[in-house]
Amino acid sequence: MTAYLFDWCGLLVRWLHIVAGIAWIGASFYFVWLDNHLQPTAREPGIDPGVAGELWAVHGGGFYRSQKYRVAPEVLPQTLHWFYWEAYTTWLSGFALLCLLYFFRAEAYLIDSAVAPLTKPAAILIGVGVLIGSWVIYDALCRSPLGKRERALGIAVSLVTALEAWGLCRVFSGRGAFMVFGSALGTIMVANVLFVIIPGQRELVRAKLDGRQPEPGPGLRGKQRSVHNTYFTLPVLFVMISNHYAMTYDARYNWMVLIAMSFAGACIRAWFVARHKPCASRGSFRAALPAVLGVLTLAALVAALAPTRESAAGRTADGAPALDRTPRADPDRVLLVVEQRCAPCHSTNPTEPGFNAAPNGVVLETLDQVRAHLPEVQRQLSLRAMPLGNLTRMTEAERALVLMWLGHGAAGAAH
Repeated sequence: MTAYLFDWCGLLVRWLHIVAGIAWIGASFYFVWLDNHLQPTAREPGIDPGVAGELWAVHGGGFYRSQKYRVAPEVLPQTLHWFYWEAYTTWLSGFALLCLLYFFRAEAYLIDSAVAPLTKPAAILIGVGVLIGSWVIYDALCRSPLGKRERALGIAVSLVTALEAWGLCRVFSGRGAFMVFGSALGTIMVANVLFVIIPGQRELVRAKLDGRQPEPGPGLRGKQRSVHNTYFTLPVLFVMISNHYAMTYDARYNWMVLIAMSFAGACIRAWFVARHKPCASRGSFRAALPAVLGVLTLAALVAALAPTRESAAGRTADGAPALDRTPRADPDRVLLVVEQRCAPCHSTNPTEPGFNAAPNGVVLETLDQVRAHLPEVQRQLSLRAMPLGNLTRMTEAERALVLMWLGHGAAGAAH
């Protein structure tokens, strides 16, 4: 019953996280698009001279006219809409998921003794420390003299995040490292909203209410952080789905995969932002360059992660040959390994604590069931993604035996 309720808790929190994330990212993308599509206002009677630009749009059966002021209107409207609870809800629900899955069950999702022999409390403390430390370092860079030089600041932030990706993959399991990395970027994003963007907007409102001339500094800082957030978005979204693709987080050089995917995501987002600029700059080579870099990075990654014939034919993930190259692996020995190492989680009634049902509905209690999922089982074993966190203590000899059978004996064995 505990595992069942735990699954429901995870489902509902994940659902909330996705809904809040859509609202936050949607609003963020829209306002970036809006800023880059504003046109100078026509000098018509009744147009406020403080308006910097406007945009006309049609949607939902009607026309909309959006205007942006250089600083603020002379008189504030009675109703002023704010956008921040979408960000806060996304982070709170995401942190709850991080605690439910990666901290509460750190031994399965966060710790890999082959990477670093961490205790559960140590792994959790490191994870929380990374979230806090990432924001502190990033904020310090933005407030340093580099903050006035956008290109230099961008390079510095990129180097720090790349170093963080490398370090996390040297401490946690691949899956855990990716998720903590994405959580760190998400923490930076929401901290930008909480500590910079919203306070700057509140100061703008206070200045108008007090009859003071608003200072442009807080608004400029908020704009800078908002732009950073939009470039962090696609790397964070990649991390959110990466746990479904062991070929990324369990690759030999998984830290390079994480850096490459993050770089490609930032480049693709930069291209979309460039497309939002005035028409004259959309078709230039400079505007298309980020897209080219992003696509080339993804293509190189696809080629680099492509499986070799040897790994598909029974070699272990590090390239070492299997124990026996003959196709006649003993099915009874294979079945015993499956029953001891796979079935505790992948069965109709799992016996491994914390599992209410077989992950992804994949039941592996017989060799026929293993054959039915042969490509997936073969790849997960080759990448060492399964057993999850090696909870069932599968040995390398057992892994090699099953891989040999999968590569040579499974297809031709009698059913």
